Amino acid sequence: MAGSLAGKVALVTGAARGIGRAIAVKLASEGCAVAVNYYNSADEAEALCEEIRASGPHACAIAGSVGIPDSVDELFAEFGRHFDRLDILVSNAASGVLKPAIEMTLKHWRWCLETNALALNLLTQRALPFFGDDARIIAMSSLGAQRAMPDYGFIGASKAALEALARALAQELGPRGVRVNVVSAGVVDTDALRHFPNREQLLANFAQRTPAGPVLTPQDVAGAVYLLCLPEAAMINGHTLVVDGGFAISG
Repeated sequence: MAGSLAGKVALVTGAARGIGRAIAVKLASEGCAVAVNYYNSADEAEALCEEIRASGPHACAIAGSVGIPDSVDELFAEFGRHFDRLDILVSNAASGVLKPAIEMTLKHWRWCLETNALALNLLTQRALPFFGDDARIIAMSSLGAQRAMPDYGFIGASKAALEALARALAQELGPRGVRVNVVSAGVVDTDALRHFPNREQLLANFAQRTPAGPVLTPQDVAGAVYLLCLPEAAMINGHTLVVDGGFAISG
């Protein structure tokens, strides 16, 4: 299949739905073979793989919980049965608890940090043997890493940790030809957003304050991930690319 990423292999975590799905579709549309990681969305993951294979590139669904070391080991063992290389790693899977920080517990803290930040390190460690000399790692963050949002304190802290870790990995792996960057998305109306008690307020506020337009789609975010995978982005390293239509600059 022709495309700017033809011949490359990507692993996208949390790819069965939402932004992860859009990323997998975008990379595949450019010729990239895709490993679709999922946790409890097997049917959606298999349907996505069928869609990708119908357009040409190889795709496979791989179960795994990205914040658990043993599960990540199993994920990459299965990955190795399908592919002998990895060019693009997208750490997208995320979870957390939507409650005020003062009501949170140690269990909540570990859940957020392990799934949203530690996962990037686990995935990177296991991916290194598969990387060539021009690999890309892209971690998905959110505006809550930099801004205070109601009931988002622990998730925001985990996303801030993710961004700091990505910078450290960019410095460590840069000499090996591996580029590590972050894409931080604004308010996107996905299944995950439906769990927010203030969903309607978030969407309305975003629509009112965003100079580039009232709606941010998963495809917009996927496009930014794709840009960071191109050869022209080879000197972008340790950067957090904000995709929010200008929301964050608007007061």
